[in-house]
Amino acid sequence: MSRPAQIKALNAADILARKGSTPLVCLTAYTTPVAKLADEHCDLVLVGDSVGMVLHGLTSTLDVTMEMMTLHGRAVARGIKRALMVIDMPFGSYEESPVQAFRNAARLMADTGAGAVKLEGGRHMVDTIRFLTERGIPVMAHIGLTPQAVNAIGGYKVQGRGTDAARIRDDAQAVTDAGAFSVVLEKVPAALADTITAQIAIPTVGIGASAGCDGQILVIDDMLGLFDEFKPKFVKRYAHLAADASTAIQTYAAEVRARTFPAAEHIFTDQGSTS
Repeated sequence: MSRPAQIKALNAADILARKGSTPLVCLTAYTTPVAKLADEHCDLVLVGDSVGMVLHGLTSTLDVTMEMMTLHGRAVARGIKRALMVIDMPFGSYEESPVQAFRNAARLMADTGAGAVKLEGGRHMVDTIRFLTERGIPVMAHIGLTPQAVNAIGGYKVQGRGTDAARIRDDAQAVTDAGAFSVVLEKVPAALADTITAQIAIPTVGIGASAGCDGQILVIDDMLGLFDEFKPKFVKRYAHLAADASTAIQTYAAEVRARTFPAAEHIFTDQGSTS
């Protein structure tokens, strides 16, 4: 009897090789069941620090901790067989120095099984990206709107309009030269995203950028309609699960109060099956 073919997980080199090819499909995940669903269809699954807002009720990503990322990273890893699992480095875990970044990135990868880390920042993170990649830690960069710097940039505003475009272009080239295997472009004008995608040698992954990027990423709770506190312009709702869940819970509550649940098929008698 032949053995079933073993699924080979994608790695950072595989993602890099997709530059200019079939667009990369990327989503976030924070739990094992959702990771299993995403793994069937995605090339890259990100354990994002957005977990703080969508699952923990935080108002930003700034209060997310290493412990939270490790917990959710381990959960996601149990559901991943094929996609590359990337994990966000939380605010305060890498900005101090390349040595601090390496220590925490190595810990996250060892503790979760992630195949790469993602960190925010352009030119000012070049030394850190190079330090990590030279020591065997694949890095996904993140430029444009960087949520961990929301207090410094004055809110969740579009980045790279007008003369500011040169800064974003320079950031993209800088993280490429430093060794990042891909870069997230968040909330930048479409024309700028297209220019950067043509300019650099690594895949661009857009979120609020352009369909011309080498891939796209969304927060899974946004695109499924599970997180409905607000809806960014760049989000498309592919489902409305929060509304469906609310209706289901309302129906359950009504049936409990009316004593129509549990019904005969849901309860046990003195005789018959034990299952």
